Amino acid sequence: MRKVDLATLRRKNPKEATRLKRKLGIRKRVEGDAVRPRLSVFRSATHIYAQVIDDNLGTTLAAASSLDKAIRDAIKGKKKSDAAKEVGKALAERAKKAGVAAVVFDRNGFRYHGRIAAVADGAREGGLSF
Repeated sequence: MRKVDLATLRRKNPKEATRLKRKLGIRKRVEGDAVRPRLSVFRSATHIYAQVIDDNLGTTLAAASSLDKAIRDAIKGKKKSDAAKEVGKALAERAKKAGVAAVVFDRNGFRYHGRIAAVADGAREGGLSF
């Protein structure tokens, strides 16, 4: 995780600074390992990204985003929350191929609603347990 000066960021972008402060609090409690890696979700204004991370090794085991070519074709014309659900399903499929069945959910400082919850629902539908 990159080092951020929250005081400077608070002056430039107070909402982002608040999210990063929440993120740091969450990351104190949530850690992924080989048995239950961390499912981290990030959302921008237009896209959503999700990855399964083993924090002990510092490696990404599986990843999916709304920018992936296969997913982009499937979500064309859908709402952002429906696209997020498709990203969750695709991530679950890729994680199962990597041998991951259970994860720890990291909402990355975002509130658990809307697109973040849709990714979680899609991942559960895809077969991940958390």
